[in-house]
Amino acid sequence: MPLIPSLTPLSRRALIGGLVAAPAVLRFGQAQAGGAYLFALGVASGDPWPDGFVLWTRLAADPIAPDGQGGLSAPIEVRWEVASDEGFTRIAAAGRLIADASTAHAIHVEVQGLRPASPYWYRFTAAGQQSPVGLARTTPAVNAPVDRLKLAVASCSNWEVGYFSAYGHMADEAPDLTLFLGDYIYEYSRTGERASTNVRNYGLEEATTLAGYRNRHALHKTDADLQRLHAAAPCLVTWDDHEVLNNYSGVWPDRGGTPTDFLKRRAAGYQAFYEAMPIRRTRMDAALQMPIHKRIRYGRLAEFYMLDGRQYRSRGACVDEGGAKGQIVTDALCSDRRDPSRTFLGFEQERWLYDSLARTDAQWNIMGQNLVMAGLRFENRGDETRYWTDTWDGFPTARDRMTQALHTLKPSNPVVLSGDYHSFWTNDVLLNSEDETSPVVATEFVGTSITSGGPPYEGLMSAMPANPHIKFFESRERGYISMEVTPDQIMTRYQIVSDVRDPKASLSTLNTWIVENGRPGAQAA
Repeated sequence: MPLIPSLTPLSRRALIGGLVAAPAVLRFGQAQAGGAYLFALGVASGDPWPDGFVLWTRLAADPIAPDGQGGLSAPIEVRWEVASDEGFTRIAAAGRLIADASTAHAIHVEVQGLRPASPYWYRFTAAGQQSPVGLARTTPAVNAPVDRLKLAVASCSNWEVGYFSAYGHMADEAPDLTLFLGDYIYEYSRTGERASTNVRNYGLEEATTLAGYRNRHALHKTDADLQRLHAAAPCLVTWDDHEVLNNYSGVWPDRGGTPTDFLKRRAAGYQAFYEAMPIRRTRMDAALQMPIHKRIRYGRLAEFYMLDGRQYRSRGACVDEGGAKGQIVTDALCSDRRDPSRTFLGFEQERWLYDSLARTDAQWNIMGQNLVMAGLRFENRGDETRYWTDTWDGFPTARDRMTQALHTLKPSNPVVLSGDYHSFWTNDVLLNSEDETSPVVATEFVGTSITSGGPPYEGLMSAMPANPHIKFFESRERGYISMEVTPDQIMTRYQIVSDVRDPKASLSTLNTWIVENGRPGAQAA
């Protein structure tokens, strides 16, 4: 019997039903894939809408086969089912499609025709084998009142430096939506002395090809805690840099090489990301771009804007020829940091976002994106102010356009959710990031990493007196953000695990923050 990851209590009965059938049919599967269990990467749902959602799985007999094809080559028919009960006695939708080698046997089903604001259970069957059962939810109708929405927010899960126990605790919270804000995988493997402290090894070469990226996603998807989280709730996802290459900026790699060469590598990373995620259909265009930014409405309560802060960015500020590496600079030595022709989101995505913010009537407007927005100034002993260029601080004029849009358009209750920095931050986003007396236009919560090590605590704390808009900072803890959204407030809890080196790490709450309706800026609870 293949090992199937445990699921939430809501779907356990359906899983047992699937297990009863499995022994009788695995013999047929053996003829197709040598007896291997084809659903070793689990199931997932995402990008929900009022009458449906995306369902995902990827068949694999050998998840990290060197060619990236998961040990399969021939097309395989897959049946999918969606039920309104966990026992699958009331089938709401079903169908068949073909998984083939062109997408490494990944499946994306865009289900429609379901009831709004409803839970649904789903499963797949292929080669006589049945997948684990997942729980998805449709969103409320566009103008429906909503009393409560539970969110879990994650980023930065380095396989080698820790176990994904935080994902398991997120699943236990039974969120309505999970947001992944980037660095879902890491493209490199730690070497030398750094590797001596690994908890578990990738055992893979640095990803530069489609096969390499596929295998890193596949390895992550074999983790039981991550599988349990994906099976527990639909998700919204965006990427940061490690889905392709550390610190890349648009078409520019962070070290050596030309945009033409790097675009081929980036396209491989993007293709593997699409194949591994439960997102709506997208494709690579002639310019080797793959749009993933989107809006998701949750009744009258919330509108989500999942932003792409890597693909369309201008080249990093004041980099050496041939690179895009982030660095600490002063304006005196880096004049192009403030160049208005530089963009963080790309001008087309900027226009889309501002047009969306101008039209929204949602109570809360939540932007999920990859990097700290509020800004961090380094000021020591009267020296000229310094900035780190791989965050929005490297694109201050683009940030000014964003904050001015929020100030002018006045969407209700803007909240920014950010990842990347492996630390918790609670920030006021100011109209003018360099004037602490300027109006607060949004609240920002930055989540720490699932496993990745944080920046030096003492070093950053020494900069905090010059940044009173940063109300809280903590880089020594790993974990995630848990949020409860109601019409009156957002309550945000910073959840931390006891030890990423312990697969059974315990969970505790570091602190809690409240944002009140109509009052930008978070207050400690």
